[in-house]
Amino acid sequence: MNTLPGLIGKKLGFTQVFDAAGNVARVTVVEAGPCVVVRKRTEEKDGYTAIQLAFGERRAKLTSKPLQGYYDKSKAPARTVKNKQGHDIQVYPRTLKEIRLSAADAAKYNEGDVLTAADLFKEGQFVDVSGTTIGRGFSGVIRRHHFAGFVSSHGTHEYFRHGGSIGTNMTPGRTLPGKKMPGQHGNTRSTMQNLKVVRVIADQNLVLIEGAVPGAAEGIVTVRGAVKNGRHA
Repeated sequence: MNTLPGLIGKKLGFTQVFDAAGNVARVTVVEAGPCVVVRKRTEEKDGYTAIQLAFGERRAKLTSKPLQGYYDKSKAPARTVKNKQGHDIQVYPRTLKEIRLSAADAAKYNEGDVLTAADLFKEGQFVDVSGTTIGRGFSGVIRRHHFAGFVSSHGTHEYFRHGGSIGTNMTPGRTLPGKKMPGQHGNTRSTMQNLKVVRVIADQNLVLIEGAVPGAAEGIVTVRGAVKNGRHA
């Protein structure tokens, strides 16, 4: 279990940055935070320790009534903001997630605390980023599993993108589980590990992470300290 602190963020897109020596780094821009600590889970009451973080904005009319009540009783009630037309509207946080922490780490945070990118991340740190991959619907074996396809020479008849035989003869006489076949492609939870933080833009809560991050632009991601790399903060 990842017991390192993290933030909820939004994937904005891709760009490149240069260091002092002129080396280029291809980075993904993530708006990490600010996140409000809505609630703390304790071992005595809940059986585990964690903090609940709220991130983003969503109109009150698009937020369910039970979730509105939950926010109103917590440290993240509805706020009044201006929309593009200049009218006052009520907004609630868009996303609510729990971050599992050890009891010692959870004790550092209190309900109502606002966590920013500069509070948790720094340049050179290694992080794990989790998100939902881009959904590609029902796909064939060439797109889903990168099959080479059949030869297209003379004599091949309507069999160019098929997966081939799936049988195993009389023994065991069935298709084995896990066989690579057509099916749902994408739209699954994925984590990219040991990605390097190239730059932190504190005033905009932006974290520039070298490499690819799961999901589409504007997708919600979770950025945490790397669990398999000893160089995390």
